[in-house]
Formats: sequence, C-alpha cells, structure tokens
Amino acid sequence: MKNYELLFVLKPTLTEEETAKHIENIQNVITSNGGEISATDKIGVRDLAYEVQKNKRGNYTIIYFKSEGSAIKEIERNLRINEEVIRFLTVKYENKKEQAQWDKFVSEVK
Repeated sequence: MKNYELLFVLKPTLTEEETAKHIENIQNVITSNGGEISATDKIGVRDLAYEVQKNKRGNYTIIYFKSEGSAIKEIERNLRINEEVIRFLTVKYENKKEQAQWDKFVSEVK
C-alpha cells in the first residue's frame, strides 16, 4: 500500500453538517476501496487563488491515507460526480524522503 494525500475543496455555502457529511462520504469511499485513513485535517474556509464555478472561497480538507493504486480511480470518480466539490488533488508519496514527509504531516495533524 502506498501513502496518499487527498486535498479537496467544497463549496463555502454548505452548512457545517453538510460539510461533515460530505467529508464522511469521501472517507467511506476511501475505506470501502481498501484504504486506511491515517489522518484528516479540516482546514476550513479560505480564499481561492482564483474564482472557480463562481466561488471566491472554499472549504478545504486534507485526508492522509494508505491505499492501493487501483482504488484512486474510484475515489477520484466519486469526487468528480459530487457537485459540492469544487476542486481536488491527489498526491502519492513514493520514495523514502517523501514518505518521511508524509509521516511528519500525519503526526502533526493527529
């Protein structure tokens, strides 16, 4: 299993309950595809670098997880069809230096 970081931005118009529900749904997609969630960092609402889908702000969340590479396509497919997700980015940590950085991030978030 490889280490991954998933950053996604939800629409800022969602309530706290709706945001929590969407984060939980994304975590469920990860775990149902054989992934193990190590940490979740709910950063909150921040300004976007540029306007996306008429939104100037977004609710940022980062999920650190371990998974097989084959599960990433399904996770990203679910993010694409979710209308509340403005943008997302999946990063894979491969070599020892990157994995050490991933471990550092996870320990800081926990």
